[in-house]
Amino acid sequence: MSHLLQIDASARPGIAGVDNHGSHSRHLTHQFASQWRASRPQDTLTYRDIGQHPPSIINHDWIASSFTPDAQREGWMKEVLKESDQLIDELIAADIVVIGTPLYNFGMPAALKAWIDQIVRPGRTVEFDGSNPIDPYVPMLTNRERHAIVLTARGGVNMAPGEEMAHMNHLEPHLATALAFIGITRIHYIAIEGQEVGGEVLAKSVTEAIRKVDILIDELQMALGAEIAKSETPSLL
Repeated sequence: MSHLLQIDASARPGIAGVDNHGSHSRHLTHQFASQWRASRPQDTLTYRDIGQHPPSIINHDWIASSFTPDAQREGWMKEVLKESDQLIDELIAADIVVIGTPLYNFGMPAALKAWIDQIVRPGRTVEFDGSNPIDPYVPMLTNRERHAIVLTARGGVNMAPGEEMAHMNHLEPHLATALAFIGITRIHYIAIEGQEVGGEVLAKSVTEAIRKVDILIDELQMALGAEIAKSETPSLL
């Protein structure tokens, strides 16, 4: 049985194609989660809508508390870190993290950046190895395989890596760096483009993105089934 964590970061509460002014990234996360669970109803899901309920922005008290060793934390410090602990617990419990996010002004929405700041934390998701001054950071979420599914919506076009406007897209590179920093390196990207262009350009992009979501689900579930079968095969040695 696998556990999914679905995160929606769009400021738009509805789903494109269903609700007026709905979100295209929410359309993709809804498609992924519903199709995944239709094939694997035994799997569980935690849903967090940070677009409508943004995490707290970290402040001086958060930084002081987070860099204080757990055994030395005062009561107020533990209280300050409660939200961070909950978000990190949700992430650690997940086998598949589904992140739906628009591209806002060349990067991620403020709500998603706030979530990143809450879950990248010393002693919980990354350790500091002082014996290695060149690269002292040790990711902590490497105890098992986790996948991140990054489902994005962009107003412009040709913003994928290697394309003409890729230099204006700092969303996926930022997410990839932050997730790898804590140990999640198996990242899959699917995007809808052309929201500001509209018309046939957008419609074609939506159709293609939905097709890619369905293909990715099949590939991941097939790989997951192979892993389970392998683990259940008795050794002949």
